[in-house]
Amino acid sequence: MTTSADAPTAALSLPILDLSRLDAGPEEAAAFRAELREVTHEYGFFYLTGHGVPAELIERVMTTSRAFFNLPEDDKMAIENLKSPHFRGYTRVGGELTQGKVDWREQIDIGAERPALDLTADDADYLRLEGPNQWPENLPALEEVMTKWRDELNDVALRLMQAWALSLGAPQDVFDAAFAEKPSTLIKIVRYPGKSDPTPKQGVGAHKDSGVLTLLFVEPGKGGLQVEKDGEWIDAPPLDGAFVVNIGELLEVATDGYLKATVHRVISPLIGTDRISIPFFYSPALDATIPVLTLPEELHAPGITVDPENPIFTTYGENVLKSRLRAHPDVAAIHHPDLVK
Repeated sequence: MTTSADAPTAALSLPILDLSRLDAGPEEAAAFRAELREVTHEYGFFYLTGHGVPAELIERVMTTSRAFFNLPEDDKMAIENLKSPHFRGYTRVGGELTQGKVDWREQIDIGAERPALDLTADDADYLRLEGPNQWPENLPALEEVMTKWRDELNDVALRLMQAWALSLGAPQDVFDAAFAEKPSTLIKIVRYPGKSDPTPKQGVGAHKDSGVLTLLFVEPGKGGLQVEKDGEWIDAPPLDGAFVVNIGELLEVATDGYLKATVHRVISPLIGTDRISIPFFYSPALDATIPVLTLPEELHAPGITVDPENPIFTTYGENVLKSRLRAHPDVAAIHHPDLVK
């Protein structure tokens, strides 16, 4: 997958921001917001420390995630995502695609826990994504710990959204209406079994995230994430206790391209090893339209990225449905054949 021409560069690394600076007085908070704006303009990615998520919860999340993947195969397959019209549950290795190519990983997808909607033919197709999760019967701790994880990360994500708003010259609550009542959240608990031999193989292919922001926690000591910057790939190994944060396509829409959703990928670990990764995707309600900000004159917005093969929609539900149908054509064929071209 990686050639000498696109090998990662050691000269660059991602910036590190400390969220606790928001509580260190007005001047320090303003300085944090300015740095937040600049690093997401220049990189689209950064490490976040000082986030306040308890270390003991992080440890429980990692331990319980390992326990899930150690379940017997029958227990995992009992909640296979092929059984969910909402694209929730377990995906076996090779069951997800990026740009039409197989991602070498197994995972469980956990969304906001809500009942399925009683829809009619006049309702938007993306509302089919609303619905319950599938939980493993023999690991009840998973639902408990991931519900706490979602609550904690919701708070971190909302603080970041408010900080971005102020940094871009908008009211602090400008994004709140889109997120206030029914934010769309998705937790993926991912295990990458070793595939590289040592020639690097695709764990997840190069892509952008379709939502607003992602908070990623990776098992300590396990690299593999790479971020594109000016045509080069930057390695982004886990930083102790920190999240890797990146923006998605909807924040690019909201800032008319001033903040850029950045291409990234994951390289499979070496054969004989594996890696646990837990991204948390934070986005507005399915039917919410992200507000487009009027930026200060000194911030020059170049416009959003135009890709005919990957159109960006202002309504989040349209974006995520597009992504789900592409990533899981088997689920789409079973539950949504009318949407499959």
